[in-house]
Amino acid sequence: MTERDASPAVDRGLYPDAVTPWEQETWRAAAFDWVDGALAAHGLRAGGDPRVRLRPWSVLVRVPVAGREAVWFKASPPAGGFEAALSTVLARRVPEHVLTPLAVDADRGWSLLPDGGDLFRDVLERDAVAPRAWEDLLRQYASMQRALVPHAEEIGKAGVPRIRTPELPYSFDELLADSSALAPEERASLARLRPRLVEWSAELAALGIPDSLDHADLHDGQVFNPEPGRYTFFDWGDAVLSHPFCSLWVPARRARERYGAEVLPRLRDAYLEPWTGAGRTAAQLRRAVRLAWRFGALGRARAWGRLFPGAAGCVPAAAESARTLLELLDDPPL
Repeated sequence: MTERDASPAVDRGLYPDAVTPWEQETWRAAAFDWVDGALAAHGLRAGGDPRVRLRPWSVLVRVPVAGREAVWFKASPPAGGFEAALSTVLARRVPEHVLTPLAVDADRGWSLLPDGGDLFRDVLERDAVAPRAWEDLLRQYASMQRALVPHAEEIGKAGVPRIRTPELPYSFDELLADSSALAPEERASLARLRPRLVEWSAELAALGIPDSLDHADLHDGQVFNPEPGRYTFFDWGDAVLSHPFCSLWVPARRARERYGAEVLPRLRDAYLEPWTGAGRTAAQLRRAVRLAWRFGALGRARAWGRLFPGAAGCVPAAAESARTLLELLDDPPL
């Protein structure tokens, strides 16, 4: 490890006690050596002090590079380690929608990524952004999902968990059984919902929309917006192969918080544009969105299990997972 790596600035956010691999000196040295080697393979070298962002679900390091934009090193926990391999699949199949990694170590769950420009979240805070921007974002994201349908097996081989649409109730069963933060009456209410989940997943499967990649946490901090009308999707550590419409749960809720519920029908219809055809009516597609909405909550509940070993003690993961599960009881707003 070079002198520049000795004591970089570290941002621990709301989790000052989170245990990550960063605490291990040998791990840090190996990571920086790997970054240096990956940069050298591209004729580049580090050109300044790195900045480190530690969270219970990732180690992220901004590495300045001499003569060009900084690059980003990311290490994922074992349960999300597939993200490194997935990034190479996405760069090969849908390069216009994602970052192309400079280097990947799939075995260790490490990636070295270029800078993606402005975050959509920062653009929203800085500029007067109309809801149409969210429509464009969702239309492009859905186009990417549809383009990935023929590559589902390849995505699965990269290690992305697969939960086929008819199997969604079984994912619910596992989450309910593992949840330690539900009150008895809450657990009972969710258990009573299970027969309906079986009916809804069967109806959803019968509509014939093929499974694809579900980001499972597509909010405004997971999208780059380097120029108007252009969006780049990243941070795939919570992803799953399942019904694609489950993806709408997170971005639609974020947009509703900002603009109000009246934007939801337009966002839904923009998202559905790339899925039209194949003999499906608009009414069938809208019904599919309504059915998939509840199952979107399962993706967020599952995500709280994808932390570094030893990190869960500093995060209310069980409580957050339980809170999200309880949102299955709410009627879809679409």
